[in-house]
Amino acid sequence: MTPRQAMRTLIERSGYTMAPGAYDTLTARLVEQAGFETVYLTGGGYSRANGYPDLGLLTLSENVRFIGLTVEAVGIPVIADADTGYGNAINVIRTVREYEKSGVAAFHIEDQVSPKKCGHYEGKEVIGTAEMVGKIHAAVDTRQDRDLVIIARSDARAVEGLQAAIDRVNTYLEAGADVGFVEAPQNAEELRIVGRSLRGPALVNVFEGGKTPMLPASELEAMGFRLGIYPSQTHRAAIRAAQRVLAALREDGDTRRIEGELVTFQEREDTVGTARWRALEEKYLRVEGRA
Repeated sequence: MTPRQAMRTLIERSGYTMAPGAYDTLTARLVEQAGFETVYLTGGGYSRANGYPDLGLLTLSENVRFIGLTVEAVGIPVIADADTGYGNAINVIRTVREYEKSGVAAFHIEDQVSPKKCGHYEGKEVIGTAEMVGKIHAAVDTRQDRDLVIIARSDARAVEGLQAAIDRVNTYLEAGADVGFVEAPQNAEELRIVGRSLRGPALVNVFEGGKTPMLPASELEAMGFRLGIYPSQTHRAAIRAAQRVLAALREDGDTRRIEGELVTFQEREDTVGTARWRALEEKYLRVEGRA
């Protein structure tokens, strides 16, 4: 089964799948090593990893490079953030071509005005439903592999209200999207309404500090959600851990007081498969020597 076929299986089966967020390729490897079935490449996380806020400042080519490196490094399906498709419908054509070549198993595209903002920021604007339907049609018509999953996201909750956002996503599903994503419901009742109202597999965005309450996976599954993305938890953890290490180093001149909280040298190497690469090096050096 290919990663895209595995992704199809995840959204078509009953139950709820958690997709932890990765802000770089190493984090994606950690997600896989932790036993998760899929990983979410958060555009906001990648922006922050490059020192930018989540305001659509990175380009298509920058994001595709990140996605391609990550797809190569893990075996589980990769879900990627495609923002607004980086422009209008013809830009979406180019986006889908590049994302498909990267090997990604799924991506989501949203109906914000370009350049977009984080879905939980204030001041968002959305394009018209008809324009977004054109983008969905362009994405569906462009993909070559029918197993590539297209996720349609609406940010209209903050602009037009919950029912309008639900109606938009259902229209996007009718246009050919595979999964529906209403961004930023504002309480548990709104989540319940979304879960039972979408006419297709439903995705929920789960993280602390945004407009949507964090609920356990079991409750989200009971509400009808099929897939949950958890975009920022790993990045928030990494930021705090790095701050603690740097504070200790600055105050003490070394990091001995927190060494027990850090991975060992060998554990660090294991996360990136150093032993495997060394074995390959030895194998081909022996071949070269015989030649």
